[in-house]
Amino acid sequence: MKILALTPVSVTVELENCKTPYYCESLFNVSLNGKILRSENKNIFSVFGLQSGKKYTLSARQEEVIFELPPEYVRVSVLSFGAKGDGKHDDTLAFYAAFACLGENSVLYVPKGDYLVKPIFLKSGITVYLEKGATILGAVDRESYPVLPAIIKGKNWEINVGTWQGEEADCFASVFTAYNQKNISIIGEGTIDCRASLGDWYINHRVKRGAWRPRGVFFNRCENVLLQGITVKNTPSWNIHPYFCKNVKLLDLTLENPPSMPTTDGIDPDSCENVEIAGVNISVGDDCIALKSQTFEAAKKYKQPCRNIDIRNCLMRCGHGGVVFGSELSGGIENVNVSQCLFEGTDRGFRIKTRRGRGHIGKCDGVNFSDIKMVNVKVPFVINMYYNMGDENGHTEYVWTTEKLPFDERTPVIGSFTFKNTECVGVEYAAGAFYGLPESPIKSIKFKNVRFEYNKNSAAGYPDMKEQNTAVKNQGLDFHFAEEVILENVSICGQTGQEVLLDKVNSFNKF
Repeated sequence: MKILALTPVSVTVELENCKTPYYCESLFNVSLNGKILRSENKNIFSVFGLQSGKKYTLSARQEEVIFELPPEYVRVSVLSFGAKGDGKHDDTLAFYAAFACLGENSVLYVPKGDYLVKPIFLKSGITVYLEKGATILGAVDRESYPVLPAIIKGKNWEINVGTWQGEEADCFASVFTAYNQKNISIIGEGTIDCRASLGDWYINHRVKRGAWRPRGVFFNRCENVLLQGITVKNTPSWNIHPYFCKNVKLLDLTLENPPSMPTTDGIDPDSCENVEIAGVNISVGDDCIALKSQTFEAAKKYKQPCRNIDIRNCLMRCGHGGVVFGSELSGGIENVNVSQCLFEGTDRGFRIKTRRGRGHIGKCDGVNFSDIKMVNVKVPFVINMYYNMGDENGHTEYVWTTEKLPFDERTPVIGSFTFKNTECVGVEYAAGAFYGLPESPIKSIKFKNVRFEYNKNSAAGYPDMKEQNTAVKNQGLDFHFAEEVILENVSICGQTGQEVLLDKVNSFNKF
């Protein structure tokens, strides 16, 4: 077993001898100091309610790990600061009083109960521990949410506080927000319920009203961030949004939004560095995980790619895409590894969405997918450089034309991608759709040990969102404008028409 995180009250471990995605091959017992705690079936799991400074032996599947929890400065209940936890009284000030009084390496304990709050701003060095049965209830009315301004200016300086879809923009604070903080954690078996469906957040959701919609949890320019064990649900927009953050761990989480709720992504690391997403169960109304790095002008200003991202042992259900790049990726996305993940019922599995105008301030390169299973995913693999959604600019001829245009700073560039050891069953529209630009072909696409099997009862549909589009059903791998395509031990079973369609592909090899 590998320890992924230790706090003064908890541990998260990963069973490295379980090779199947997200779930272990069979049910097993978890024991602590020789006593069985529970049965478990996930490759990554957590244990809470432990004592700081104490040594433990954790056992599972004939493996064990010995650890000592780090000490804490103090642990205090939010009830001590006047919180009621009855779901009726406003408990916001009790949280703020606690943060004001607690020092570095303190634990704010939130016992079982319902805590009605307005946005809470986290403080460096403090762990918020939500006990099982503790639920944070976000305020419903828009007036309860303060605005984070896009820019705050001084005489010779400015800072960016608010953001929306890759641009500096006024946005509402989130239920939990942190700006420029370090060593912060929200952990436990409790829930953050933003209750967005009870407000007006989804009415004309693409129209800015005062400011752009809040996320569930928003971290701006923070370092050493841990979310462990908690559930985040019913968010006005994205569930979790780390923005210009470093060293972020998102472990053993549950993220839930109704499938009908628009633009409710699960996790959107945005111009972040060193992000670990492991053991997360995601079912949302938009992309499950979307890596981003701003639109063109903001990327020119900050030149900060999203890089060093590790996504493992996650379950992604009911989303537009499983692991997605963009469409705001002007700053670049580099060094991404996705392994042992299970995709169930998402529209796409792996997906890149970009277009002319996004540019190439940073590179989009160095991506590896391995040991993945996709079940009933309409299109397992998509790279689309003609993406037309998000705003009116996506519908212009500049974006949709397949004529070769001049290569300039606003031309997107897509590098090398490797997909291996992957099984895709229940494919509907196409095994894969890859749409490069004539002036900027996709550099390299490599498949190794990949199997596709189709759902013959599916309806036809569009492989991805672009203006010039054709509905297909049970189509094979479709490549347009690519420098290199390599297929090694790729099985396509039951497709309609050709297994592989090639259009303006410079080099194609099949082994």
